[in-house]
Amino acid sequence: MSSGEDVLINSKMECRRVLFTHLALLILFNSCEGQVENEPQLKMDQALLTFHNRLTEGVNVLYTSDFCYKCVPQLLLSVEPSSNASAKISTKFTLELQVQLHRNTSICRWSHKYGEGGHYSVWIHMSEVEASCVHIVDKTPNNEYLPILVAALSLAVIALLFILVPYIHRRRFTSTLVQTICCQGSQYSLDNDETDACGTGNDTSKAKPTRLLSLDAFRGFSLTVMVFVNYGGGGYWFFQHAPWNGLTVADLVMPWFVFVIGTSVVLAFRSMQRRGVSRLQLLKKITWRTAVLLGLGFCFLNYSPRDGPLSLSWLRFPGVLQRLGFTYFVLSLLQTFWGQKEIPVRAHHWWNQVQDVFLYWPQWIIIILLETLWLCITFLMPVSNCPTGYLGAGGIGDGGLYPKCTGGAAGYIDRWMFGDNMYRYPTCMEMYQTTEPFDPEGVLGTINSVVIGFLGMQAGKIIIVFKGRNVHILCRFLIWAIVLGISAAILSKCTRDGGFIPVNKNLWSLSYVTCMGCFSFLLLGVMFFVIDVKGWWRGQPFIYPGMNSIFVYVGHSLLGFYFPFSWEMRFQSSHWEWLFQSLWSTSLWVLIAYMLYRKKFFLKI
Repeated sequence: MSSGEDVLINSKMECRRVLFTHLALLILFNSCEGQVENEPQLKMDQALLTFHNRLTEGVNVLYTSDFCYKCVPQLLLSVEPSSNASAKISTKFTLELQVQLHRNTSICRWSHKYGEGGHYSVWIHMSEVEASCVHIVDKTPNNEYLPILVAALSLAVIALLFILVPYIHRRRFTSTLVQTICCQGSQYSLDNDETDACGTGNDTSKAKPTRLLSLDAFRGFSLTVMVFVNYGGGGYWFFQHAPWNGLTVADLVMPWFVFVIGTSVVLAFRSMQRRGVSRLQLLKKITWRTAVLLGLGFCFLNYSPRDGPLSLSWLRFPGVLQRLGFTYFVLSLLQTFWGQKEIPVRAHHWWNQVQDVFLYWPQWIIIILLETLWLCITFLMPVSNCPTGYLGAGGIGDGGLYPKCTGGAAGYIDRWMFGDNMYRYPTCMEMYQTTEPFDPEGVLGTINSVVIGFLGMQAGKIIIVFKGRNVHILCRFLIWAIVLGISAAILSKCTRDGGFIPVNKNLWSLSYVTCMGCFSFLLLGVMFFVIDVKGWWRGQPFIYPGMNSIFVYVGHSLLGFYFPFSWEMRFQSSHWEWLFQSLWSTSLWVLIAYMLYRKKFFLKI
């Protein structure tokens, strides 16, 4: 063979080698690309769980959530013999999983809190004597709490600046006279119905007492957290309402707001009565304000993107503003007819220590009757096809025995009165797979809303009766918090689901009312001490939304889902963007409230 032929053969072999190499790389690239395309895209609060069945028969994988009380296990997937299968699972709560053969023989069972974005494998194989499951982490999950940790540290730095900078400025550059005029003193007014935060008027030569800033700060803090959780709270489960029993951050804010309504009613109505406002004028004011709140709830916050504003097909009779309006109406009537213009003073008399309770005995009788009515209806009223006194979510809960009994007597009354014109997507629907509508602002729960508002009235009475004796006020707050906290612990047996009356925001159960009353007294007491007694903090920035609460609540409900308050999120695999959007939107409303405060615009009804 000539050298030319050798060169030709070698060149052909080299071309073939290069061609085969390119083909192999192309096949490998296409294979990898196909794997990437076929790999499920995980969203927020999701993980991927893959089962490798190495048995000679198929298996079923069942799951339940530890937050789902006595729930019937649900089928996650089926895996054929000698094959694999994958499923997306929730990472919000701990999951209880079990693997069963098709003949319902359990192979293995375990509980695990899976991490967001993680990939996990479970190998099902036959060991020496029996089948077993081996759990492996294929891909390390994301740190889902890193965004909220960064946000919390950032907010802590901002809060520290809010406190330190004005304090240093006042200490170094502000005279005592200017401090007095600008509301830096420790005197406070008992009339929180006025809109002028500093009590300033045309005559500034005589310093006037400030408002009870702690009450505005408490109201504003509650409203700010409410706006934040209404924007989704960054997608974190603890910033959303509990599925049924138990407490999350979202479950705290509305009772706090109702509590402040009760305190404000006592302070404002007593001030108006002392100024000579007649009972008829008070009744007109009460009726007008209640009508406006109900109208706002019915007309402006009842809308559907599908049907447009004021759609009858989307009408919801119960609602947040409707409940607030009715609660305000009842509390105002109690204070109008059985309030005290003046507190009698009896020197060195045992009566002085209990005046805040016994002076208002007609109100207590009415509240006790209302609570007795709630207890009787809840635990004694028969509900068809449901056990008497049932407080569960129904659906697959309680062993799946009562699927149509969501909410017990409370749900039954609402469905009988309102039909389909109530909340269609209760928090229990996803986890408990319920089909019945249930409204967390229903009729029966409104009774206990009045009760927690009455506890707020008790806080106002303490402030009035013991005015100027701050130690007595704080001790009374602490006593009430202890009594209510012990009551909640006894009723719930310090458990989520196993108590006599579980803590439940959906039902506004009695234990929920006492628990929230305990927290309310503690939080108001701390703010009262820090803001009004010591003057270490003036409540910024919460006092601004607190003094324009109706405007902020209605505004964020109507405009909250339009730009610049929210936008279509692009990165849905983690909490970063959603948390940023929630904080951004909430901050915008606080900023708007601050600008309205500077312009002295206060929406009053």
